[in-house]
Amino acid sequence: MEKIYYQTIKETLYHEVMANGLQVYLMPKPDFTKTYGLFTTNFGSIDTTFVPINETEMITVPDGVAHYLEHKMFDMDDGDASNEFAKLGASSNAFTSNTRTAYLFSTTSHEKACVNLLLDFVQECNVTQESVEKERGIIGQEIGMYDDNPDWQSYFGGVHNLYHNHPVRIDIAGTVESIAKIDAPLLHRIYNTFYHPSNMMLFVAGHFDADEIMEEIRNNQARKHFSPMPPIIRGTINEPAQVDVKSEVKMMDVTVDKVAVNIKINDTPKDTHAKLKRELAFTLLTDMLFSKSSSLREEWSNQGLINDSFSAGLTQERDYAFYSMSCDSDHSDKLRNKLHELIRNMKDYQIDEEVLERVKKKNIGILIQAFNSLETVANMFSRYYFEGINAFTLIDEINAITASDIEAILPLFNDEYSADYTIVPIRK
Repeated sequence: MEKIYYQTIKETLYHEVMANGLQVYLMPKPDFTKTYGLFTTNFGSIDTTFVPINETEMITVPDGVAHYLEHKMFDMDDGDASNEFAKLGASSNAFTSNTRTAYLFSTTSHEKACVNLLLDFVQECNVTQESVEKERGIIGQEIGMYDDNPDWQSYFGGVHNLYHNHPVRIDIAGTVESIAKIDAPLLHRIYNTFYHPSNMMLFVAGHFDADEIMEEIRNNQARKHFSPMPPIIRGTINEPAQVDVKSEVKMMDVTVDKVAVNIKINDTPKDTHAKLKRELAFTLLTDMLFSKSSSLREEWSNQGLINDSFSAGLTQERDYAFYSMSCDSDHSDKLRNKLHELIRNMKDYQIDEEVLERVKKKNIGILIQAFNSLETVANMFSRYYFEGINAFTLIDEINAITASDIEAILPLFNDEYSADYTIVPIRK
């Protein structure tokens, strides 16, 4: 077992690779009473085209299949995993993102039993056709709920309009039509392809002894047999540079307009470090532009264009990236025009070195604070891990960002690749 101490954040991380390829990371926090475990597979909603294990032909699966499988993974031979965690006094949950599916528990006792249960229920697929049919209505209701959520529709509507073919344009849960095509044999094919230990990572943080928990994990994995896994072959996506829909207005049951302006970023770096540097540069630039103390935010607030609902930031994952700006506004037309004007003028943006240093210190402070939340650090570590990045080094990476790094991203604010999406009240 490898033990690594990170002086910058004063945290110790333990790491070991199991014989089956499972990567295990432990972060003991002796002063905490809680323990949080996160078991993640490198498989999400955008993984709709791939070659199943032991097959040779590329297949395309229905949208929403990763989320559907997540729901069914809690089925156990002798019950439901959630109930088993509850018997241990623990809570459990799961989530699906565009690139990951994760299963988790939180507990203040029985840490070893919880880790074993997490490993056991995720490493066994008990999906039956009967249970798939039963779940279809539940997930259909969930899709309907999100269809009626204006904030969700504003976000996904904006993303949808950026892309022609990339699966990120589709809601993570899929559609009622797409989930109707999902059956048990398909879920088993997907499980066997993406849920092999070599495609997964376990992160446990909290109140436990690292040696004891690692020994539990070793013993758990030694009891199971996994055949060697060849590399997963994922399909490539032919995505044009231009946006799909430049502007759209949708009517919903809202009391105030919702404006979203997004920018499609086409050239995602292949180099891991370059990709991280770009993301951090966007984070710092966003703070410089839109923090509560920024002159631009103050100006727009005084004009009544924006309020506390305003948000902006970069989303960058495995093979796509876009920048979003959104807000509820009583002056949606003016705000939309201001956002497009800002995009057009960003090429001339002058970086204030003093402000840059200030926002770097602020973001480092936020990151240090994040390590006091087991959930935050586990999810952050999981997200960056599959990008080839160690989240424990982020402070050093932020410190290294320069004005030149910020200047390098300014050309990506290109109005040619922007699209806006506005939700307005239903007119009676």
